[in-house]
Amino acid sequence: MKYTTILNTDIKVSKICLGTMTFGQQNTESEAHQQLNYAVDKGINFIDTAEMYSVPGREETQGSTEKYIGTWLQHQKRENLVVATKITGPSPGLSYIRNNMGFSNEAIDDALEKSLKRLKTDYIDVYQLHWPERNSNFFGNRNYKHSFDEKWEDNFKEIIEKLDSLVIEGKIRNYGVSNETPWGLVRHLTESTNNKFTRCKTIQNPYSLLNRTYEIGLAEISMREKVGLLAYSPLAFGMLSGKYLDGKMPKGSRLKLFPVFSRYNSDESRFLTQKYTDLAKELNISVAELSLAFVNQQPFVTSTIIGATNLEQLSENIGSIDIELSEEILQKIDTIHELQPNPAP
Repeated sequence: MKYTTILNTDIKVSKICLGTMTFGQQNTESEAHQQLNYAVDKGINFIDTAEMYSVPGREETQGSTEKYIGTWLQHQKRENLVVATKITGPSPGLSYIRNNMGFSNEAIDDALEKSLKRLKTDYIDVYQLHWPERNSNFFGNRNYKHSFDEKWEDNFKEIIEKLDSLVIEGKIRNYGVSNETPWGLVRHLTESTNNKFTRCKTIQNPYSLLNRTYEIGLAEISMREKVGLLAYSPLAFGMLSGKYLDGKMPKGSRLKLFPVFSRYNSDESRFLTQKYTDLAKELNISVAELSLAFVNQQPFVTSTIIGATNLEQLSENIGSIDIELSEEILQKIDTIHELQPNPAP
């Protein structure tokens, strides 16, 4: 395993982070523990979850992922692991989580205390805002359309002040954002600096061979402001495993079980996936390994969040850390990318 440090901290993390959103629906508690044990044996020390998981979000399974991690975590040396979780942003469909959805002081206290209890831990290493409260581009929205009757009030200062107080209390070590835009990330950094509050340390956004929108504005902020990317969906919900090519829809696959996850299921995405698959064959590696190696090598990526439903997938994904793509291969990837830039934002 390779390791890096979360920028502006002393926290050492594996370059591969274990994503866990399948724990509770696609994976049982026993399978979750097997994955966690296998990942740790392979050198992974970084685990990412969220209060709304498992996915897709349902009242019956909400919090199940954190619970499964908690029953495993209580038998581990907590100081050897880095645990990240998230507070849910506003969403009418998730109102069963909390009456006061959003990032008010009361909501943050409620969410954090419940996450700590489910995870059976006294602190969270990286506490993240799952998505913005305001109307913005995230979850596949490409073009920003301003809402002139938006009821959101600019409360960046209040949110960061609350998170700062939790750092001082020791309940969280750092905070990060997720599904955030360049404007939003800059506002977080500016408010922290101007008010001498704790600083946003990470940003968790989608990034893959099918979605390189992060490079347009956020990558420069990552590099210049030292806020590393925790890249999620590096295999584009499994599309970049190649298993959906030629119209295939494997039994038990995410798209078969949950057709609503159509973000990466387009003709354009399949076209590019085939091109990347052909390139991977030239290199005698799988398209999944090619895809993950590409993300792993980006200088603005602190850690790549992988997710798997079985140990075979997990092994292949973790093994990508040992693959180094040459400049020639990276150029070939860019040439393919230009055929259909960012088909699945």
